Amino acid sequence: MEFKEMGLREEILSAIKDIGFEKPTPIQEQAIPHLLSDPSDLIGLASTGTGKTASFGLPLLNYIDTGNKSTQGLVICPTRELCIQITKDLENYSAKMKGTNIVAVYGGTDIQKQIKQIEKTAHIIVATPGRLVDLIKRKKVKLSDVDTVILDEADEMLNMGFKEDIDSILEKTPQDKCIWLFSATMPKEVSQIAKTYMVEPFEITVGGKNETNKNIVHEVYQVKEKDRYAALKRLIDFNPNIYGLIFCRTRRQTAEVADKLMADGYSAEPLHGDLSQAQRDRVMSKFRDKHLQILVATDVAARGIDVDDITHVIHYNLPEDVENYTHRSGRTARAGKNGTSIALINTKEGGKIRSIEKIIKTEFQHKKLPDPQNIIAKQLFQMITEVKESEVDEAAIEQYMPEVMRQLGEFSAEDLVKRFVSVEFNKFVNYYSNSSDLDATGSSSRTSKGRSDDENKNRFFVNLGKKDGLNQGALLRLICDNSNVNKDAIGKIDILNNFSFFDADKDITELILGKLQNIDFEGNKMHVEQTKSGGNARKNTGGQRKNNGGRRGDFSKKNDGPRGKHGSRERRRKRR
Repeated sequence: MEFKEMGLREEILSAIKDIGFEKPTPIQEQAIPHLLSDPSDLIGLASTGTGKTASFGLPLLNYIDTGNKSTQGLVICPTRELCIQITKDLENYSAKMKGTNIVAVYGGTDIQKQIKQIEKTAHIIVATPGRLVDLIKRKKVKLSDVDTVILDEADEMLNMGFKEDIDSILEKTPQDKCIWLFSATMPKEVSQIAKTYMVEPFEITVGGKNETNKNIVHEVYQVKEKDRYAALKRLIDFNPNIYGLIFCRTRRQTAEVADKLMADGYSAEPLHGDLSQAQRDRVMSKFRDKHLQILVATDVAARGIDVDDITHVIHYNLPEDVENYTHRSGRTARAGKNGTSIALINTKEGGKIRSIEKIIKTEFQHKKLPDPQNIIAKQLFQMITEVKESEVDEAAIEQYMPEVMRQLGEFSAEDLVKRFVSVEFNKFVNYYSNSSDLDATGSSSRTSKGRSDDENKNRFFVNLGKKDGLNQGALLRLICDNSNVNKDAIGKIDILNNFSFFDADKDITELILGKLQNIDFEGNKMHVEQTKSGGNARKNTGGQRKNNGGRRGDFSKKNDGPRGKHGSRERRRKRR
């Protein structure tokens, strides 16, 4: 099926033709005709980079009545980068629809400017949850006429701890709205949203649920923890044409890795939450324009990066939540192209790789790091290729040639070649001349739950787990909000079924233990204890759980049950 056969407005067809849209992707081919013909709830599951934005953006624009100044469409997404990207895409799709106003609202920028844009007219609002809740509280956003709510990257929003914000926003929208939920994965938290707020949603799945893009090759390299950066350098050196994205767990580590790469002469910069919006925009602009070869980022900062031609995604650390691997790796192999996703793991992380393999339904290629001699050869012949392909500006260089020939005339052609090649060649020979074998064999696939892997951090036990609706993002927010510590002070987080663990800097141990007792989390009281080094943190957790009779994230019991209110609703949308 072609776009022109789907029933889209002529103005939209003309705009996407100018953009270069030729053939719809599988998710677009299934979603767009359905959404245009049937105003129902929809769940779209597809890996990152498969064209989900157009899947919901084109039908949404098709329904907009520009003669009605009220907000008719609402798109909610996890980060400001993704918010900006979606807004730009919608603006491009609607370039020939006169009078269509699309407003992006997100944190880190002037809220008054956003308020003025909304008050002027906002047919569609694209928003991050936190900023939208703020505008609702200020009574600057009216959602009473919203026909369609789109939850984009729903799994990531919930993983980041935005569940309460999403609940609050959805409660302000009409009961008879349509909800279109798009996600790369379908964890139980997303399923719960669907059960609570959606009525018999039509489900589209491109590939298997949670599966990764088939055009991605997944490689894993096992090294000792102390050799992680040296291993990263080898992988970059072995891929001289890399245009890549490196993921780290924390802002601090992101900055450290980027600083090391820049100091070692690589074209790299960091992207993390400590940067101002102007700094983030500058870095992303350089990366999109390929003036930057390597971007080092945290999971949160990298959400919304919509850049074609990324050749490699390197997981300097595996994500805390293994399901986030799908989002990370989806940054490469976009638009039908091929890509490589590389995981660096230490000797204790083999179990996480097996967990990821089950989720993405793909096996990793367990590989050895490139041999130094092969790296040197790769760099040498890459330089030769660049020399051969260089264009000579005869007119500009002509005036310098007499002096160049005078200084180099004594050398034979072979000597000149050797000397020019050695300028780069010697650098790699010197670096790798005394290099050792960095590959390591894991002694155990189990991660110690009672002991921190970082000697500068202590390990803490939390009496709540997955059964209580807790996830990494929610626990991180509870810790930081209630103890007033920086996220960088928090390390590894493990969420188990009945309880959890997290690492934190040793110097804030007393603060953690003092501030994080009896914190309410969805009707349960959270208790935190420091684990005993080297042993099991808890041998019996059953008696520590205190259920105060409150509900633990049971959406279906709230406000008489949204399903009860919405289950028999009639669509009020008048399709044009």
